[in-house]
Amino acid sequence: MTALGVLLLAAVILLVFVVLRRRSPAVFRRIEAYERLRKAIGLAVEGGTRLHVSVGRGDLLTGRGGSALAGLAMLRRLSEQTSFSDQPPIVTSGDASLAILSQDALQAGYRAAGAEEQYRFTTGRLTGLTPFAFAAGTVPIIHDEKISANVVIGDLGPESALLAEAARLENVDLIAASDNLSAQAVLYASSQEPLIGEELFSAGAYLGAGASHDASLQTQDLLRWLIILAMLGGAVLKVLGIGF
Repeated sequence: MTALGVLLLAAVILLVFVVLRRRSPAVFRRIEAYERLRKAIGLAVEGGTRLHVSVGRGDLLTGRGGSALAGLAMLRRLSEQTSFSDQPPIVTSGDASLAILSQDALQAGYRAAGAEEQYRFTTGRLTGLTPFAFAAGTVPIIHDEKISANVVIGDLGPESALLAEAARLENVDLIAASDNLSAQAVLYASSQEPLIGEELFSAGAYLGAGASHDASLQTQDLLRWLIILAMLGGAVLKVLGIGF
């Protein structure tokens, strides 16, 4: 019941912030990784190169699916912004259902831009069903497909080091984040501007995906403060000898 109550509270707060966001524009703090990503989008369209987006291998039916959903939200916006490029973005994943959803996100982006006829389902690829098979199938894409920037957001593990090394060898940007601690360690050391912690889940908002994405950031902040206040309140009650 407690978990359900928290979920309902978060939903109500999110709806309130969505309404408020539609009345006034969002203002976010500067995150250098997303600044680099916006520049990479423009350079890819102008230079006739590709973006490579990897949404990892997270199973959407487990707790690891959250980062994959954040990657899919970002992917839809990226495909909309690059829909008229000569070289559309390539998306890789390591889970069958995630591969299907990545193709759907790509198509939705093209549809939103009014260029659905430009969409090719072959740009959404399942490169492997195990961690290192996924990495082994993705590395050749980084080397051979005229990639100008790599965007890696999702559930990965130590195999992320292979993707980072491939990006380094090709001397292209790597913008990356993961909810896995081992991948975070690798990506923090190897990406130019690493995304840390909950910055992973703000991709949609920073790319202008809509009011709901903007409101989700405010909801996260408010819930974080409520948790802090609850912890401080519990500590004070404990000191006073008041228990529940």
